[in-house]
Amino acid sequence: MSIDGRKKSVFREYFEAIVIAIILALFIRTFVIQAFKIPSGSMLPTLQIGDHLLVNKFIYGLKIPFKGTLMVPFKDVAQGDVVVFRFPKDRSVDYIKRVIGTPGDTVEIRDKKVFVNGHQIKDSHAHIASDTILDPKASPRDSLGPILVPEDRIFVMGDNRDNSYDSRFWGFVDQKDILGKAFILYWSWDIKEPLFSLDRFASIRWGRIANLID
Repeated sequence: MSIDGRKKSVFREYFEAIVIAIILALFIRTFVIQAFKIPSGSMLPTLQIGDHLLVNKFIYGLKIPFKGTLMVPFKDVAQGDVVVFRFPKDRSVDYIKRVIGTPGDTVEIRDKKVFVNGHQIKDSHAHIASDTILDPKASPRDSLGPILVPEDRIFVMGDNRDNSYDSRFWGFVDQKDILGKAFILYWSWDIKEPLFSLDRFASIRWGRIANLID
């Protein structure tokens, strides 16, 4: 084989390796795991601004890319799951909230207390910042329903109950728009600090890295 031939062979090997790596990366991102970061405080204290997390995209089943239709279902979305989904009002934006109601559930909020099917749920993740109860005529934040969760929909709320824009305000999430379940933090730091500053690196939250999300 000529030197020129060996060069072509080496180039082909590298090219094939790069193509395979790209295909694997796209497959993993589409069907298995995807990374997300937290830009707001709607899930405080569970998730903090600057948290970076991984989302399990196949836990509920394999979906047809771009359509969201389940090809092979694995398990149902459950109350208490922290899920990432396409925001119903703007599907180009991804939101993360906690599942409160699943299809067929009746959800009601009475003075900040959440009831599902007539029973107050164990809401240990909920953070209530204010004792003020808003009039339901002015805002659905503190009192809502009862409302029935339709088929193939879920009702979600942020853990930071007084400061979360969620199903109380804009309605249900279509299950086909669920991207996956958040399961672990892989990085966390205070994004308010300048990117290339000593303060930014000092703000790394080492104790949060590798924490499971529940």
